[in-house]
Amino acid sequence: MEDDNVRVWLVERTYSDDEQNLIILVYATPDGEQYFRKERALTSFTDVRDTTAALDVDPGNLGTVDDEAERERYAAEATRMAETHKPDDAI
Repeated sequence: MEDDNVRVWLVERTYSDDEQNLIILVYATPDGEQYFRKERALTSFTDVRDTTAALDVDPGNLGTVDDEAERERYAAEATRMAETHKPDDAI
């Protein structure tokens, strides 16, 4: 991990209602205060790309979680992921 990057953990995976074949991945910091959203389009059934338990991202790419309930949920899930997985584990 680069010194200025922030480690975030997978906390949510959803499928977009608006577009077909779009997966939305949300990663968050262990305190739940910041998140990183990643959208992945699946182009075919043979399109295999691992989703890892954690990512190291530039702090400028992080958003702030304003909702307290969501922040608590993200913190709980990020902590659970960090305790049970290595960052590069495929999830």
